[in-house]
Amino acid sequence: MKVVGVDVNESRWDNQIEPLPLTGGAARLGSAQPDLVAAGWALAASGEPDRPTPAPSRKREGRIALRLGLRQIDGFRAAWADAITTARASGPFTSIEDVARRADLPPAALRLLADADGFTSLGIGRRQALWDARRTPARQLDLFAAMDAPELAAEPDPALPAMALGEHVVTDYQLLRLSLRAHPMALLREAFRREGIKSCAETSASKNGSRVRTAGIVLVRQRPGNGKAIFITIEDESGVTNAVLWERQFERYRRAVMTSRLMLIEGEVQLSPEGIVHLMASRIIDRSADLLTLSTIDTLHPPPARADEVTRPQYPRGQHGTMPAPRSRHPRDVRVLPKSRDFH
Repeated sequence: MKVVGVDVNESRWDNQIEPLPLTGGAARLGSAQPDLVAAGWALAASGEPDRPTPAPSRKREGRIALRLGLRQIDGFRAAWADAITTARASGPFTSIEDVARRADLPPAALRLLADADGFTSLGIGRRQALWDARRTPARQLDLFAAMDAPELAAEPDPALPAMALGEHVVTDYQLLRLSLRAHPMALLREAFRREGIKSCAETSASKNGSRVRTAGIVLVRQRPGNGKAIFITIEDESGVTNAVLWERQFERYRRAVMTSRLMLIEGEVQLSPEGIVHLMASRIIDRSADLLTLSTIDTLHPPPARADEVTRPQYPRGQHGTMPAPRSRHPRDVRVLPKSRDFH
């Protein structure tokens, strides 16, 4: 099932099912068309957004999409969503000012909508929407007050720079706990490939008994009560890898096993007679700090390095070449990815 993003002209409070057009912008929302996967929050890009749409067939008729609801936006209120839905009954919104006036929304609601990229149907991108939301008055002046109010000088075009793809993805996860644009590991793939780290799909395709290094977002950690092993499932843009760590090695890697959001696993591929692939882990490394680099990644225009980055790096690198978390961060930066599901 296709998933389409939060939008001020389409979303209600709850997630909802809606028809998916075979052509048009709604079917190509974002930089890729995402597929919902079993993890619930992780989404993988599929297909090219500008690929010609094939002729409709009986199998394609009646396709549906899952529209994300306004409740997905962290901090958004149900009362604001109800006001938007009620105001929208008289016609679609045409501008951010129109949303503020007809739905009588406070500045905080407008900023959250803008931060969640909820004005795409108005042709306004996330960064421009944030700029416009901060310029929109908290309440529209009544008729007589507006006549006496001084006219606002027209502002020049701010020429805001485009947001990097990685910055979009990070903001998506911080506000919505998911991203429809790209999997975080897809953005880190080039750097990990230079280290010889395989994707989950490459690990699954490896020969039985071969030693590999693979990395991914931690989905599940399981340790049965009387079991002698810890079972870990990680995910990247290509699929999942199921790893097994024996109890005798757990104490050595306890911290990395229990706290990693992005985990690097070294081990031996083991193929069962049933064709199930497991990675028998011999080493666990916490690479969560690599997630801090996501917001700077632009697949088309890599940002220039700081002039003093070589001699005085902003964050000193650890023993594995990773960047530890800075001592002080914005509160939202603490949650880049949703938590894993752990069972003990």
